[in-house]
Amino acid sequence: MNLVRAEVERLGARRFVQLMLVLLVLAFGVTASTTLAGSHQPTAAELTEARNQAAESRRQMDDVYRRCVDRVNGNLPPGSEQEYFPADCSEFDPARQDRLPVATDFLPGVFVFSQQAEPLLYFLIAFLALFGFLVGASYIGADLNSGGVVNLLLWRPRRMTVLGAKLGTLMGAVLGLSLLASLVYLATFWVIGQSAGLSGRLDGAFWAGLGAVHVRGLVLVLITTVLGFALATLGRHTSAALGTAAAYAVVWELGARLVMEIVDTAHPDRFMLSSHVGAWLSGRLEFWDASACASASGFCERVYALTWQPALAVLLGLTALLAVAAFGVFRRRDLN
Repeated sequence: MNLVRAEVERLGARRFVQLMLVLLVLAFGVTASTTLAGSHQPTAAELTEARNQAAESRRQMDDVYRRCVDRVNGNLPPGSEQEYFPADCSEFDPARQDRLPVATDFLPGVFVFSQQAEPLLYFLIAFLALFGFLVGASYIGADLNSGGVVNLLLWRPRRMTVLGAKLGTLMGAVLGLSLLASLVYLATFWVIGQSAGLSGRLDGAFWAGLGAVHVRGLVLVLITTVLGFALATLGRHTSAALGTAAAYAVVWELGARLVMEIVDTAHPDRFMLSSHVGAWLSGRLEFWDASACASASGFCERVYALTWQPALAVLLGLTALLAVAAFGVFRRRDLN
């Protein structure tokens, strides 16, 4: 317990951590103030017009679906034969759509919490993931480079215990901060929706979906935190983690992707960590498949999907591999 308390104090005293906290508050403040300045509560006339536009949009969807069904059944009126419709009309069926147009879709300049909460949460998750990676790398990297770990081992001469306490303290602190930041963040925008916009439809499905994104985001934040910590431990310096991340982005995400496209590699996105991150956060991602219809005749579905299960397995597997390697190297390394 004394070791954990000491690590919490050391983590909170680091200037880099304090700087990142300031940047987090600034980013939050800019986003909130910009949203507040660009929104207003709609007037009765704006609401009426928006409802009429939503009703008209739904009517047009019904009309398109009806004409498609008539074409399939051979009941199109004269002069409509040139209108194109796919063989399967289900994609036009309003009952099969994820959501139908509503009045809030036609209110420009009005912040609607139910529509904007999820994109705003994605923004916060991205910042917290970057925060966790940088803080995790600097936390252990600075200690290894300055000799702080050696001094700590003189007090508690158990390497695995010391490194485990550092990683556990780091993960607990980042998780606690992420939970607090998420609560304040979403509550602030909910207040903005109430006072300078609209709250929208906040039913059980909305909160369940937002909660799922939040949980997945917290898992991603912890993963990036451990990755930063592990890479800096392996490289004995903060810059090792930053250099590895930059090299991966340039060499693999950009360079290797380009090479795969040139040689027509099947499903190249499945080899990219960014694709797995997106699939984990959203639950499912679909990618354009340029090679799917190369030898097919007739109708061809040119997309393939990546779901959250294999994406999570890849992310956790990579994180566990690097963490185990970091602990193994730290156990045998000469720290002088």
